[in-house]
Amino acid sequence: MDFLTLFLVYLCFVLIVTALLCLCSGRKESFLTRSVNRASQVLSLVIPSQLQRVTHRVTHGALHRLFHTRSCLFVVLHIALQAAVFGEYTWEVFGYCWELQFHPLLLLLPYLLLAGNMGCFLLCSRANPGVITKSNHASLVKVYAYDGVMFQRGTVCPTCTMEKPARSKHCSVCRTCVHRFDHHCVWLNNCVGASNAGWFLLYLLSLTATAAALAALTLALLTRVVLLSNVMHSTYLDPQGQERPVEIPFLVQHLFLTFPRIVFMLGFVILLTLVLGGYSTFSLYLAFTNQTTNEWCKSRRFGVSHHLSSQPPDRQPVYKNIYSKGIWRNLKEIFRPPTALERKKK
Repeated sequence: MDFLTLFLVYLCFVLIVTALLCLCSGRKESFLTRSVNRASQVLSLVIPSQLQRVTHRVTHGALHRLFHTRSCLFVVLHIALQAAVFGEYTWEVFGYCWELQFHPLLLLLPYLLLAGNMGCFLLCSRANPGVITKSNHASLVKVYAYDGVMFQRGTVCPTCTMEKPARSKHCSVCRTCVHRFDHHCVWLNNCVGASNAGWFLLYLLSLTATAAALAALTLALLTRVVLLSNVMHSTYLDPQGQERPVEIPFLVQHLFLTFPRIVFMLGFVILLTLVLGGYSTFSLYLAFTNQTTNEWCKSRRFGVSHHLSSQPPDRQPVYKNIYSKGIWRNLKEIFRPPTALERKKK
């Protein structure tokens, strides 16, 4: 059916755009550059050379400003998407559910989750992620031990001209070194580091729960409408004039024509739940194993070993995560970062 084809194209488009935005927010400029270069190679077959040069400059400049300079653009987009989704939920879904006598607590659950999510968002975006300065550098160097593979003593940041503490990294967007650097999040317009990693994890989990609650309530509403209308036991005439029983494709088209905005919102929040659910699962894995996104990406370059072993000098060093202390202590460290004094006592 033409309708289902268009609807599937819409769902795939939303999923691809959401995934790319999440992917680009945590990747380096080389990822974007490679993508643009590949697209340029394809378009070079049909676009004149002069227009190619102009397009290349504009595109590279726009991508650099978008993902590699501090900007509130994604913060505004984040708030606008939430406002649009909750506006539709309040305007239509909440009203229909109220008429169908859904439990009030279920209807208020998305708003409660939204309040918690916005609180975590503000605390995470406005918090100091753990910026390394000359005044706190001496104490931060003593917090984590150098593993000798990924983090080595004596490495100096060429921009900040200070020795890098273990697990730190210089953020090219914020132009500062961040203690226990995880990644720079364009949606927060801030880095995620030692001081706000706990709030970021709560923000991510609450955002996933909010999307899931909206999807579940909207799906429950449409299911209740289908059951009350008894449409599944009806028949319809196909283009050839033959009578056919109602099937899922016809039902989806019927719901879309009856509740177009609700169905579009449902498709968006379902895809958002899947993307955020996958990212939340990955973030929990990092928290349980006391790793950062930066460390996980870097560890792919080395062979990962769970046992210390002496390596010949001519072989590539094997990375071992020396910072994991067990699930509960790792989680505790996310919400209560250790200090140099605590490490000295241990």
